[in-house]
Amino acid sequence: MAFSLSPGSRSARVQPASTQRVTMSAGQTKLVLVVACALIDADGRILLAQRPEGKSMAGLWEFPGGKIETGERPETTLIRELNEELGIRVKEDCLAPFAFASHGYDSFHLLMPLYLCRRWEGIIVAREGQKLAWARTNELANYAMPPADVPLVAQLRDLL
Repeated sequence: MAFSLSPGSRSARVQPASTQRVTMSAGQTKLVLVVACALIDADGRILLAQRPEGKSMAGLWEFPGGKIETGERPETTLIRELNEELGIRVKEDCLAPFAFASHGYDSFHLLMPLYLCRRWEGIIVAREGQKLAWARTNELANYAMPPADVPLVAQLRDLL
């Protein structure tokens, strides 16, 4: 898997391997590649989604997004996931790469690029039974989040 961001570039390119989950030789740790988006409204608030019952880490709040499918680019994944989960349409040129999280969980290692998006079409609706919340950056610490998301909160607070 290759991840590159050219100097001055607005987009990162991730080339997934031939399978959705990649095993690394050191201890055969599963590498799970997901992508997330900080949707920012006109008031500077960020959208969070609560993981529903039945999913791992249920009840925790996260940035919307999802797993990158085989052969899919991160931007394509976000466009698809934001439409499926929230009913909005996002254009690729409205997604700005911001930061990434790399976190080792007990059974896998997560690599997650985070994009920023301030423009979309449609009205945000929770299509998968998840709760949604708009939060200012100084309020994000009040939401229990997966460990991989926590360092991203400080970076967003510094930006906004």
